[in-house]
Amino acid sequence: MKKNINTDKLIFSNFSEPDRLQIDKALAIVGQLADDPRYYRPKGIEVATILMDFNVDLSTILAAILSDPRLTALKLLPQIKAQFGETVAALVQDVNWLNTIAIYSLDMTDQPSQSEILRRMLLSMTQDVRAVLIKLAYRIKRLGVLPKESYEMRRFIAQETLDIYAPIANRMGIHQLKWELEDMAFRYLKPQSYLHIAKSLNDNRIGRENCIGRFIETLKTTLGNEGISASIYGRPKHIYSIWKKMQRKQLGIEELYDLLAVRVIVDNLTACYTTLGIVHSLWQTIPKEFDDYIANPKENGYQSLHTVIIDPDGRRIEVQIRTQEMHDFAEFGVAAHWSYKEGGKHDAAVEKSISSLRKLLEEKDDDETLSEHFRNELFHDRVYVLTPKGKLIDLVKNSTPLDFAYAIHSEIGHRCRGAKVNGRIVPLTYLLKSGEQVEILTTKEGGPNRNWIDPNLGYLKSANAISKVKSWFKNQQEAQNIAAGKAILDKESQRLGIKTPNLNELAKHFHQPDTEQLLEFIGRGDINTRQLAAFFKIPELEAAKTKTPPANAAKAAGQSAISVDGLHQVLTTLARCCTPVPGDDIIGFISLKKGIIVHNKQCVNILELNHDKQSRLIGVAWGEQTNSYFVPIIVKAYSTRNLLNEVSQLLAEEKINISNAAMDTHPDGYALLKMTIQIKNTDQLSRILRKIGCLANVIDVKRNI
Repeated sequence: MKKNINTDKLIFSNFSEPDRLQIDKALAIVGQLADDPRYYRPKGIEVATILMDFNVDLSTILAAILSDPRLTALKLLPQIKAQFGETVAALVQDVNWLNTIAIYSLDMTDQPSQSEILRRMLLSMTQDVRAVLIKLAYRIKRLGVLPKESYEMRRFIAQETLDIYAPIANRMGIHQLKWELEDMAFRYLKPQSYLHIAKSLNDNRIGRENCIGRFIETLKTTLGNEGISASIYGRPKHIYSIWKKMQRKQLGIEELYDLLAVRVIVDNLTACYTTLGIVHSLWQTIPKEFDDYIANPKENGYQSLHTVIIDPDGRRIEVQIRTQEMHDFAEFGVAAHWSYKEGGKHDAAVEKSISSLRKLLEEKDDDETLSEHFRNELFHDRVYVLTPKGKLIDLVKNSTPLDFAYAIHSEIGHRCRGAKVNGRIVPLTYLLKSGEQVEILTTKEGGPNRNWIDPNLGYLKSANAISKVKSWFKNQQEAQNIAAGKAILDKESQRLGIKTPNLNELAKHFHQPDTEQLLEFIGRGDINTRQLAAFFKIPELEAAKTKTPPANAAKAAGQSAISVDGLHQVLTTLARCCTPVPGDDIIGFISLKKGIIVHNKQCVNILELNHDKQSRLIGVAWGEQTNSYFVPIIVKAYSTRNLLNEVSQLLAEEKINISNAAMDTHPDGYALLKMTIQIKNTDQLSRILRKIGCLANVIDVKRNI
């Protein structure tokens, strides 16, 4: 083992003396492990050697060594943090998570959207983008040892690489890793096709090299005579990309014309077109294969001149001509490159993120700021969660289980009555985090609650979900009004001793497009009994004496006190844990000493009742309320200055009493004001919360359940 450690030290001999001391400490930790020959998974030191080619910083090298899978069982993170610092420890934690994540399934190959969500989830949950680079290097080593594993495992790892990790490498602009990942994975998935293409390329390798060499020599000499400075080199073709082109064009490898490719990089735009003219003057061209992506850039911003020439031996050579700036844009990870390769859309946020990644890999200063920039720019507004069957759902940040339910299906959302996150019951206002598994608890019948669309109560974040709830209530209201309209019409006809009139004639009289809208207008009072009396040719005075109240009059008048399964005068007590107020969905719990304790249905104590106590739940309903209720609220603000005074003054103007108030100041600069206020119902509470939220410096205000 000692000999191996000394050999490993030689690999890192180019580092400075202080850096080598840190690396030696990391190697010593790994050196304590027994070198079991049966263990053929990638090791941290092997991964670190791959990363040396990318000129990464010391933290990345240390994290690669210390994220050796053999160390995970030792739980060394506290020791790593103490010896190497918080950045290295966080990197190791991220890489360990990436090495053990098990969400991918082979079904995702036929579900591109699921693969894309998983790629975004992996990046969003990684605190430092360098951890993703380390993971890609681990995957290279993992592919290298696949021959020792079963056919099923080889197929799984290879397909996961093509679906998830190669696109991530491409997205991040690390094309060297992308091509290697693709070719290695393709070798396991389609070994015969791989060997056929590899053999064809090898058989013709010397001929291709000679052909390219002659082309470069001729062009370089001519350009030199014209005073044009240029970098000219052959562009390698990769086996997987060749196979994809063969499939796309339905051609054999011998029919592909662009296996021979040359790239010419010049100083400026004028030199691009001058070089193109020289190429066309020296060799025969194929006009239909010429593309001017400088004058007409691709949608993703890619710029270059493309042409195909035929050399004296009849071979086709693809020539790309561009400036260094265009080349950097195309090659070094800007979103435009991965967008058109993957068929995605242009995303300016990803452009900025990839630029940050390049700086992070190349610069040693302020790397924490750059890493955070990468993460925040691309994924600050999304959260990725799983269904019980492992399907990934992409939601907006701060989404709740109720948002998740509506993302699954409208009916699931409408009938949602509870949720479990990672097997634990949570309130419907719980804020979901990426990677959590969500299970929705539904009822067979029923619909949404109006509180769900109140922005101050925190049930829904998604505009789509809110729209679905509003639509449901609109449809329900229409149905209720139509039924009420029909009842009013029947009652009026019966009272006046006449037959129910022809609805089509009645609709025409009141200028309504159909009978349903006619009944809806009658039900909601837009067409009243006086107007109906006029149609029936009954004196208006008679109609006025027996005027039917609007359909919602009963609702406006209200009911009597809280009822328990329809019974009144039952002893009830409002629960202190959730402080329900009129407008909340409520449920009763039969206590031993306090009668019926009324809880908010989303109260954690109700959601977590054991099976035996659930039998003591009983239905309760709000009636007419003359009392007021104490409700705790919490206000988050940027500053404590005048906060209590401003909130108190606003509440005084609204004639809202304050029971108590307390202020906490946090080290990061914001303040929390906790108050208990006296209100009549949720409508009044919602209005008050909205007004407090409009105060200067207030970040957030909500009911504290």
